[in-house]
Amino acid sequence: MVNPLPTPDSGVLDDPRAPSDARGDANGSAAQKPVVPARPPAPPSTQSQTVADRSRPGSATKAIPGKSSKAEAAGGDAKPAPSGESNPDAEASKLSRRERLSKVRGLSWLTVMPSWFISLVFHMTLLMSLALITQPTKVAETFRDLVSTRTEKIDDLEQIAPETTQSTGDQPESAEGIPDGLSLSDEAKGMEITDIRDAASAPLAVDVTDVGLQRAPVADLAKSIGKVGGTGLDGRGDAARKQLVYAHGGSEASENAVGKALLWLAEHQMPDGSWNFNHQRGSCKGLCANPGQMDRAEIAATALGLLPFLGAGQTHLQGKYKKNVQSGLYFLVNKMKVGPNGGDLGYEQGNMYGHGLAAIALCEAYALSKDKSLAVPAQQALNFIVYAQDPLGGGWRYQPRMPGDTSVVGWQLMALKSGHMAYLDVPPQTIKGVTNFLNTVQTESGARYGYTDGAAHSEATTAIGLLCRMYLGWKHDEPALERGVQILSARGPSPTNMYFNYYATQVLHHYEGEAWTAWNAKMRDFLIKEQKTTGHEAGSWYLQDSSSLQGGRLYTTAMCAMTLEVYYRHLPIYQKQSTDADFD
Repeated sequence: MVNPLPTPDSGVLDDPRAPSDARGDANGSAAQKPVVPARPPAPPSTQSQTVADRSRPGSATKAIPGKSSKAEAAGGDAKPAPSGESNPDAEASKLSRRERLSKVRGLSWLTVMPSWFISLVFHMTLLMSLALITQPTKVAETFRDLVSTRTEKIDDLEQIAPETTQSTGDQPESAEGIPDGLSLSDEAKGMEITDIRDAASAPLAVDVTDVGLQRAPVADLAKSIGKVGGTGLDGRGDAARKQLVYAHGGSEASENAVGKALLWLAEHQMPDGSWNFNHQRGSCKGLCANPGQMDRAEIAATALGLLPFLGAGQTHLQGKYKKNVQSGLYFLVNKMKVGPNGGDLGYEQGNMYGHGLAAIALCEAYALSKDKSLAVPAQQALNFIVYAQDPLGGGWRYQPRMPGDTSVVGWQLMALKSGHMAYLDVPPQTIKGVTNFLNTVQTESGARYGYTDGAAHSEATTAIGLLCRMYLGWKHDEPALERGVQILSARGPSPTNMYFNYYATQVLHHYEGEAWTAWNAKMRDFLIKEQKTTGHEAGSWYLQDSSSLQGGRLYTTAMCAMTLEVYYRHLPIYQKQSTDADFD
């Protein structure tokens, strides 16, 4: 069985194909200490000159009083004043020499200090002064910034910065249904689905010159705004969502379950906007059982906490949970380490699993809200996925550029697809690499898929592989796809493995037909029945398997909620218009 969340000791191990420092300074380059040159010796004191003497062109070198100069040693022509007579010039010369000596002694530290040190002190003082008066600038919206080589965090995204550190204060009083409510009235049931026009659905057309992208999807996504048969995220608008629930097998009970799950997730968000697989660390205070073991994978946990809200159409700009989404996105953006290879979000315990999940959240938030302040971090997250791909096999695993496994590949491809639908840049060669990887782990001509090869195939990796093939362009009548759907359908929903259920539900939903109808009835009713309804755990799920031991109640709740959002979270791939912008 595939564990979708890495164990605490997941890493490069002894893989000979992995570089010795795969991540390095968060972008694959190992840090080296600069060689400091030896400090030059101070010049001999017998050669010291006063500042005034050295600055006077053509002046002869004058010895410091009390020391023998070269001219004196050679017998100079200077004549002493006659005995008994006062010589004003000599007296003035003595006074001048005393003054110069005093100056030399007072500035002696300047004469012995190397010039580079003096320059360093001066420029550091200047920079510190400028820092006090410099104001933060907005994130630029040019292609140059999308491939920025900055190493600091992206922390000036004013539009998504939370007003306070408390993000869970204003919660809906009722958990019934999605926050905006759902009522499958007779009027709604009778409407023509393909004629829906919902201005709140997404994504709207993006002016590619605003974000400086070099490549956008071939099709004009604006032509399908609000249509249920349009792009993959269009079903999340309020009107479209309500009708898609009815059209594809959902119910008021399933939507009420999603609404209760969102409330539970909101109540278990941390004050800094993050989520933690050990949900007991926040306001829960141990009232909910089954905390996860991966308590240091905050990026992965935060991304999983955000995705059900985004799946229900909630963004940081609209919806009753906008403050929760806002503070969660702000946490992710400020956790990003930006370098020459993109924005790294996989350096914590969650590694590339966490990065893929966070990239999906950022890309979906950008596509849904059209907030340009999210364009740069979303693109940077995609850039790092492109860099982290195994250059030989085309997959991804725990650390950048490792030989891939199907589980990690699934999350990275979903992130690339989300970015593609948001008009962000996804190189075609990266997608071709995914196809090459799937060819190496498939068996039965592509009907089943293994973890790192085709020999050890499983139900979960088969579901992931088939969903990837669907997004990569397999047609509905592909024989291997038909056989794979039959395999999943015959297996049926698992009572414990939500990782398998999550991917298999998407495959059957996209494929539609009788297999989907039978699967959905079992999956939907099972999740509604298993959701907790009393106490502090109300609205959550916990189905124990190897994955839930790592991710705990938070992981299980997020996966169950997204599974019940399947009716509108992504539109069926094989409906008209939904594949107009081919993923190539």
